[in-house]
Amino acid sequence: MAKAGGDVPGLPARRAALRLLDGVLRRGETLEQNETAALRGLPASDAGLARAIAAETLRWLPDFDALIDSATRENLPEDAKPRTVLRLMLAQWLRLDTPPHAVVATALPLLSGGPKRLAHGVFGALTKRGVELPAAPTLPEPVAERWGERAGTIAAGLAEPPPLDLTLRDRSQTAEWAVKLGADSLMPGHLRLSRGQAVHGLEGFEDGAWWVQDLAASLPARMLGEGGGKRALDLCAAPGGKTLQLAAQGWQVTALDISAKRLKLLEENLKRTGLSADVIAGDAFKWEPEAPFDAILIDAPCTATGTARRHPDVLHRIGPRQIEDLSEVQARLIERASGWLTPGGILVYAVCSLESEEGEEQAEKVWLTKEPVSAEELPAGLSPTSKGTVRTDPGMLPEHGGLDGFFVARWRKS
Repeated sequence: MAKAGGDVPGLPARRAALRLLDGVLRRGETLEQNETAALRGLPASDAGLARAIAAETLRWLPDFDALIDSATRENLPEDAKPRTVLRLMLAQWLRLDTPPHAVVATALPLLSGGPKRLAHGVFGALTKRGVELPAAPTLPEPVAERWGERAGTIAAGLAEPPPLDLTLRDRSQTAEWAVKLGADSLMPGHLRLSRGQAVHGLEGFEDGAWWVQDLAASLPARMLGEGGGKRALDLCAAPGGKTLQLAAQGWQVTALDISAKRLKLLEENLKRTGLSADVIAGDAFKWEPEAPFDAILIDAPCTATGTARRHPDVLHRIGPRQIEDLSEVQARLIERASGWLTPGGILVYAVCSLESEEGEEQAEKVWLTKEPVSAEELPAGLSPTSKGTVRTDPGMLPEHGGLDGFFVARWRKS
């Protein structure tokens, strides 16, 4: 029953989820870009539910569409509102364990007239059949074609949102913190907890003992080893996890990023952890260093398709145009940064992308001397490629909960 003068209980969260989906599927926005407007005025619980509904809808979208099409003879357009409402209804029932009667009560008010009757009929038919989802999400066809033979393994790693990974300020305390937080560790300085933890309430947060960072995202900075007070540049540094790593590893760090707003989070984390870095807001294509660096880490702007476990919108808004545009930016960054290295200096290039154009193909263009990564530098269960680079996929380390997709390569300036 609707509240007097208000919505059906639960309806605002579903309406917000619909707005989030509209931003991704119609306008090509990220979920985060649309959150401010879509979630305005919602209590935290409703905002969290709206995010979860939208994310699970995007994660399993082709499978939801197949179910919808199996239960209606009507040719519902991809962007038809009844189809999108049905998608979020199925996400609630099949992924979030919402009882069907609650799904109907909170989602059907988003429609009226004939579309409402259609959605009710389709959803009712599917619940009567007791339909189920496959073990792994079906990837959108263009994505599956791009990822080729890797697609099946990657898809298996996208079935669930990721666990919570932490990077420790002091690697020597890994065992101690694993006990304190009840966490697993896949390599020194890494902790893994189950998802859904309230980060700010965990022991060690206020003291700056750790920061949130996916295991794969922690690998590039590890490739530079201990700094011993030498100078390192973290290029495209925000939001700052790699800057914190380099500072903790003893490097004298310069953190450069074009976004002053995003650098504020880095400065807050430096203060919280007691680490230091020279933070500069600037355009890497205009900025010039005063002196060359002993090491440079380029965490380049990319399509971020490797983060699909936590950002399933990338499965639906990234295509050839974005890949081509970002590949050009990456190549320019590598070329420019190569000139800022001292003789014998190390360059590490990384992208959280599953696209070969942004990873393997970029590495083939670099004129510096390859510095192959060894198996000892990686978590157990991961190995370097035959060319001494690192390629991680969400389907790797499945027994431990997987990891983001990354490409990492390392060179030395001879």
